[in-house]
Amino acid sequence: MRLRSLLFVPGDRPERFEKAVASGADAIILDLEDSVVAASKDKAREAVGKFLAEHKSGCAVFVRFSSLESDDLEKDLRVLASGLPDGLVLPKAEGAASMRALSVHVSKVAGATLPILPIATETPAAIFQLGTYTQVGPEICGLTWGAEDLPAAIGALSAREANGDYTEPYRMVRSLALFAAHAAGVPAIETVYPDIRDLSGLEAYARRGRRDGFSGMLAIHPSQVEVINRAFTPGEEEITRARRIVALFAENPGAGAIQLDGRMLDRPHLKLAMAIVEAVDGF
Repeated sequence: MRLRSLLFVPGDRPERFEKAVASGADAIILDLEDSVVAASKDKAREAVGKFLAEHKSGCAVFVRFSSLESDDLEKDLRVLASGLPDGLVLPKAEGAASMRALSVHVSKVAGATLPILPIATETPAAIFQLGTYTQVGPEICGLTWGAEDLPAAIGALSAREANGDYTEPYRMVRSLALFAAHAAGVPAIETVYPDIRDLSGLEAYARRGRRDGFSGMLAIHPSQVEVINRAFTPGEEEITRARRIVALFAENPGAGAIQLDGRMLDRPHLKLAMAIVEAVDGF
């Protein structure tokens, strides 16, 4: 499953569902949690259930349920009786135990397990469980983080500096989430960029994410999707160079290092080049 861009859509706005599918996003996330007020929860569940029953093609479809501690979770899970999405998004996840608990709930309702994308940094306790995602099996399909709920949980005035950069605690959280995803062997998904009008800022943010090791990003508006997809798709020059590196190592199978365009490259460079080639050739 390719996950460069994952677009959130409020579950109580069914008129936006097909528009989201047509946005070019690799996945849409039908939201039953934060973007839906309590009075609209039932309407959202009905709309999401109907969409799951009827949707047959296009991008992958995820559903974000309420947290494990919420009284709304059991009601949310009933939408699975209408149809199964491609994956689930678990908010306020606290490590492998949370993943297992959701899988048990889902199995009881749907009779199957589904891939889960945890939002892994929304509570203080969650930070200390990031390393446990290595214990989770094939049901984890990625790992993402967030810097909205966590500041509120600890009484922080903001997660950002005046220029929009994250403050030190949240830069640390981002890094830990990135490494937790790679330790678990799953895609690391960058969190949202909240200013939907600032597409140049979004592009810089997304490109930093790919530079640092993220393979995709959450979106909150269709206008962000194209920018995110472009940022997380290797360019022709990058692809060409990666193919040259792979070919050169193949021609010199006993070499621990090679020279290309005046630079010495070793096995870590080969690993990165192979990942780029595999990503391109796989889609």
